Amino acid sequence: MTSPRPDGPWSEPPAQGEAIEVAEGVLWMRLPLPMKLDHVNVYALDDGDGWTIVDTGMSSNKTRRIWEELMAGPLGGKPVRRVVVTHHHPDHIGNAGWFQSVHGAELVTTRTAWLFARMLTLDVQESWPEETLAFYRSAGMDPAIYDARVAERPFNFSDTVYPMPLGFTRIKQGDVLRMGGRDWDVHMGNGHAPEHATFWSRDDNLVITGDQILSSISPNIGVYATEPMADPVAEWLEACERLAPLTRPDQLALGGHKLPFFGLPHRMAQLIDNHHGALARLLDHLDEPRTAAECFAPLFKRKIGGGEYGLALVEAVAHVNHLYHLGQVDRSRRADGAWLYQRKG
Repeated sequence: MTSPRPDGPWSEPPAQGEAIEVAEGVLWMRLPLPMKLDHVNVYALDDGDGWTIVDTGMSSNKTRRIWEELMAGPLGGKPVRRVVVTHHHPDHIGNAGWFQSVHGAELVTTRTAWLFARMLTLDVQESWPEETLAFYRSAGMDPAIYDARVAERPFNFSDTVYPMPLGFTRIKQGDVLRMGGRDWDVHMGNGHAPEHATFWSRDDNLVITGDQILSSISPNIGVYATEPMADPVAEWLEACERLAPLTRPDQLALGGHKLPFFGLPHRMAQLIDNHHGALARLLDHLDEPRTAAECFAPLFKRKIGGGEYGLALVEAVAHVNHLYHLGQVDRSRRADGAWLYQRKG
């Protein structure tokens, strides 16, 4: 196990199969992901007779082999008795069912996270649902990307999430959770994922932020065919404004990606300001009628590659939806089914 630098934040992540002790009894570990964002951070908290782990990585034989290395190495062979999951995305909940089924661990998460994950793992589609294809067309998806997707088997949640057994322990806003010798206040985020749990230590300066607050990237905020008129941007901004008063400069934020960091108040203000800036640029861009897929430039200010296209598209839909719900843009249906958005005159 690597020793922490005494002055904290670390410039390098822990190596595969190793851990960095970020505070007494709190280990930071990292698991690989098969995508452009190529890692997820997971944490282990020492409960004396066993460990609580926070988040689990994406389900794969490779990831489970790394977990076995971690359990035999940095975790010292003590059992993982409890798995806390911040939100339902596969890189966070992917191996929770394995820890429950194989290791007898208790799963602790929000009701929404558990329901979403359980429902999506059971919803296996061998061909594309028409609702999803209609959603892609309504967003103005690039025809070449659309045709390539249609020709492939759709992604299924169960491809990257281990089967989840019945049963979990619910946490909700205002709860206090004891782990790693500390009491943690539970505060809910939103926007990136519904009912996203964050944990704020009462006993020292640690905050486990999951993907709600990240150091150097903005969490993806997307709209999907399941709820095409959703407004997750409003939900995310509301959560940021509500969580901001809890922040202090000395708190060490332990996020789901990138590096731990100090300076939470500044980062929260930056994230909020960045989104308001993006919305202002988007509104100017919509002086002319455009589809969501034609709105990448003002939102991301960089070229979007094929590997990022899907996440960029659902984020663009989220932002035009937000302006539509605010009454700042109108929309009309194009002949090919795409919505065209335009600033109100």
